[in-house]
Amino acid sequence: MALLTDDQVSAALPEIEGWEHADGALRRVVTFDSFPAGIEAVRRVAERAEAADHHPDIDIRWRTVTFVLVTHSAGGITDKDVAMAGDINRILAT
Repeated sequence: MALLTDDQVSAALPEIEGWEHADGALRRVVTFDSFPAGIEAVRRVAERAEAADHHPDIDIRWRTVTFVLVTHSAGGITDKDVAMAGDINRILAT
């Protein structure tokens, strides 16, 4: 799987609203109305990630959830990360 260049990642960011390119990964921080709402969102993301066999790093701090995407086996950001970021955005929008 080919790594995306910084220019390619920058070009993809407008299509995955809310995500930033930080520390060699895609990162999105979301604050939910309640702790259970955050956990429910993580559960739904986990189902999609498992089906895609591409799992984000997830950090849960009370109502704030941080999703980080990087293809560890490739050593950086790939198309799989951009696609999963889009999937996560669609999940969070519902």
